[in-house]
Amino acid sequence: METERGRAWVPWLVTALVAVLAGLVLYLAHRNTTAADAAAVAAAARASEAEAAQALLETKLAALEAERAKLASEKDQLNTEKTQLSQTVQEQEAELARLKATFEDLQDKMKKEIAEGAIRLTQNGGRLQVDLVDKVIFDSGDASISARGQEVLTRLGGVLAKVDDKLIQVSGHTDDSPPTQKLQATFPTNWELSVARAVNVVRFLQDKGGVPAKRMLAAGYGDTRPLAANASPQGRARNRRIELLLIPELAARRNTVLAKSAAAKPTAAKPAVLKKTKGK
Repeated sequence: METERGRAWVPWLVTALVAVLAGLVLYLAHRNTTAADAAAVAAAARASEAEAAQALLETKLAALEAERAKLASEKDQLNTEKTQLSQTVQEQEAELARLKATFEDLQDKMKKEIAEGAIRLTQNGGRLQVDLVDKVIFDSGDASISARGQEVLTRLGGVLAKVDDKLIQVSGHTDDSPPTQKLQATFPTNWELSVARAVNVVRFLQDKGGVPAKRMLAAGYGDTRPLAANASPQGRARNRRIELLLIPELAARRNTVLAKSAAAKPTAAKPAVLKKTKGK
């Protein structure tokens, strides 16, 4: 009887052990699952950080590449500007050398008139100017070229005909005395007289001096640009003149560009200008 009682608790013990083992298995399984989830979360976080770092790096690389391209473009532009500047300097030096040769040639050919004060030569930078006293070229109060004027202009044209890289502006200037009553029917004011004298000089330089017409420009300033006061006979005589201005082609092109850019803006009154053409 006691033996049977002793065996009665064995099933209960087995059941208890099974329950304990089952609980232990469940605990361990839950613990492993939680650790795996944590590891997965950590791995996902590291992957996200790596992607963000890669995206930031790619952004920085793109910015550096853009900066490199910009610097390369600026370098190319600077090299181009350097080349253009060097070419411009060389062209200017060549023009100055040619201008000096023309100046010396004029000094040699016109030395008599220069010594008499009838002609003045001035060189300023890239420009050469020839001032002719009106009494050397024209008869008193007239726009027709005198015999002495034809002689002077023929020798002057011989030099200018060899100048093939400059624009030649021929400008007529008067004193402030109005044309004589005899001339007023043809030249009502000094504007008409100064333009007519400039045109006649241009026509003579073309027809007798062999200077190409396309390189000449006739302009009349009347009495608006005096060199001296008109209060004395000497001052008035100095103001009555013909000016020949030799402008290098580079300067002429620059002036053309500036004129185009300023075309839409109001400008001050300009002198009467006539371009030399064939005809009457």
